[in-house]
Order: sequence, then structure tokens, then C-alpha cells
Amino acid sequence: MTFEPLASDFYAYESLLTDREKQAIAELRAWLEADVKPIVGDHWERAEFPMQIVKPLAELGVLSYGWDETKPFENSAVFRGFVAMELARVDASVATFVGVQNGLATGSISVCGSKEQREEWIPKLASGEVLGAFGLTEPLSGSDSAQGLRTTAKREGDTWVLNGAKRWIGNATFSDITIIWAKDVDDNQVKGFIVPTSTPGYTATKIQGKISLRAVQNADITLENVVVPESLRLQNANSFRDTASVLRLTRAEVAWAAVGTSIGAYEAAVKYAGERVQFGKTIGSHQLIQDLLVKSLGNITASLGMVVRVSEMLDRGEQRDEHSALAKAYTTARMRETVAWAREACGGNGITLEYDVARFFADAEALYSYEGTREMNTLIVGRKITGSAAFV
Repeated sequence: MTFEPLASDFYAYESLLTDREKQAIAELRAWLEADVKPIVGDHWERAEFPMQIVKPLAELGVLSYGWDETKPFENSAVFRGFVAMELARVDASVATFVGVQNGLATGSISVCGSKEQREEWIPKLASGEVLGAFGLTEPLSGSDSAQGLRTTAKREGDTWVLNGAKRWIGNATFSDITIIWAKDVDDNQVKGFIVPTSTPGYTATKIQGKISLRAVQNADITLENVVVPESLRLQNANSFRDTASVLRLTRAEVAWAAVGTSIGAYEAAVKYAGERVQFGKTIGSHQLIQDLLVKSLGNITASLGMVVRVSEMLDRGEQRDEHSALAKAYTTARMRETVAWAREACGGNGITLEYDVARFFADAEALYSYEGTREMNTLIVGRKITGSAAFV
């Protein structure tokens, strides 16, 4: 299968990929265009996730990249970023599903699990045999998760008893396991648990009425005396610092997804501009439309440069919290501008699902907020710049 560079990759960052990585991107892109793009609008409108895509995602290796136990070939963080971008370029909900499954759930076990836990669970998650979710955010604790976590874990012999609630947990209506982060009542430290969703006392209820990422199945979770064996406690998760190690990895990939969302909206607007005729010629030949498209491409190109660099730093072991935080804050802000300009270029038709732009426009709002709001990521970077923490 021939790899074709994207016109929206204006400075040819894809040239950094190896031939094997380009081949994998080409295969993924072809499948997304043929089997996913035609159905995502309908699923978005009905607020349903297309479960039929899980097996192909696994077969393409998308749920395996990044982990020694399952990766089909040696690959870079830059390549994995391009995978996230390709997914979001077609649909941000699909990118979010993969980010939860392969990033947050598998990543928690890879970073914080024991050797035995990694060997047992990572292959199951990579094959799609087991679907995962990540339970950190709570009804009363979002940005202040480090200090404000209210879900508790109490050790009783060889088991732990969990009580509390989680909110906005992606994949949680159909997940087989959820990584639950809870505060140990004895030492007040945050610990992680692999919780089978069939455990008595565990309940997940779908959140209704969303205007963004409608195909993502977010849920409210309640935990009422949920008993988990010590063998399912993540053995290397002993404080919120360990939780943050997982978020550091996934935050950069959300920045990549923001670039993909921008590209999806931009490409839809370019297509529309070449087809829509007003005043006797296509609107793409009008100066004001070209201005919107050029500003959009500028945002995309600048954002691509940032996420490529932050992923290169990850490959070299140099990426720190402030690096991924700046990437997430900047690219999502530029994404918000870009999807608005793309919608503007499509005029009234830009608010219908028929032309795709509306979906990207709406989905951008969720990406802007999750995995750390712009404000919280700003404070992380601000702390590094000034040496002073401005958190409340």
C-alpha cells in the first residue's frame, strides 16, 4: 500500500517516520477512510459507539503500540502521535476510545503494574479481548485530583474495599475492567486498582445529553463496598505522582489528537471551498475564504511542530510534565480557533453533520477540557517558568 503525505502536513513532518511506520499509517488511513468515516456521523448523532471497529483496530495494531509486551514492530513516540492524529482526523470519538484503551488503561498497568500484571493484562487489552476504562475524575474532583480525591480504599487482609464515585469515565459503559484511583485511608496516598466491572457494588451509568464526543460512552461510576484482591492493586502505584506518570504520556497524545481534529475540520472546509459556487465561482477563489484556510493551516503547522518535538523528547527520555502540558494547552487552543474558522468557511452548511465540520467543531470542546484544562496546564508550565506554584 502506497503512503501518501497529507497536504495538511505542509512542512512534511511525516518524513520523520520510518518506512515501516509509514506503511502502518497508510494501512490505518485506508481502513479509516473506507470503513469508519462513512459511519461516524450516524453514530455521533445517535450517541452510540461503533463497537464493530474494535476488532479491526486491534488487528491493525493500534491497541498494541508502545508496549514491549505487544508492539508488532519497533516504533517511535512520533509514530504513535501520528496514529492518534490519523484517528482524530476522521473522528475524535474514535481517537478518544483508543486513548482510553491503549493509553490510560493499558498505560496504567504498564507504568504502575507488576511484571505479572503487565504480562496478564496488556496482551488482553491489546487484542481487544478485554476493554478498559480509567477512573480518576470524580463528581467533586476534576482539576484537584491530586488533593481532592474522595474515593477511598481500605485494606482488609488480602483484599481492599473501595467506596466512592467517578464521573466522565470514557468507555465505562462497556469496559470489562476499570482502573480505579482511590485514596488509602491508612496512609492518605493515592493507589490504583484493576477493578473488573462485574464486581458487586460497581455500577456504571451512561451520561446523557452531551454535545461533544457524543459517540464516546462516558459514565458515572458508583463504588459501594467493592472488594478487590491485593493481586489487582497496581503494585507500583503508591502516590499521585505515579498517577501523574501515566497522564504525562497520554497528555501528549491528546495534543496530537487536537491536531488531528484541526486537520479533519480544515480538510472538510478545503473540500467544501472547492465545490461550493457563489457569485459565479467557487468560494475557494474568494480572498476571505482563503484567509480562513491559510490561518487554519498555520495553526495546524505550528501545532504539528510542537507535538513532533515533544514526542521526540519522549523517545529520548527528556519529556517532562511541563513539556506535555504546554503542548496540550497550546494545540487545543489553536484547535478551537481552527475548527471555528473551518465552520465559518462552510457558512450555514457548517452546522450540519452532512459536511463533517460541525462534528469536529463540537468535539473540539471536549478535547479542550479533558486530560487537563488549558488553565491547569498553564499553571504547570507557569510553575516551571517562575519557580512559583500558583495552584490554589
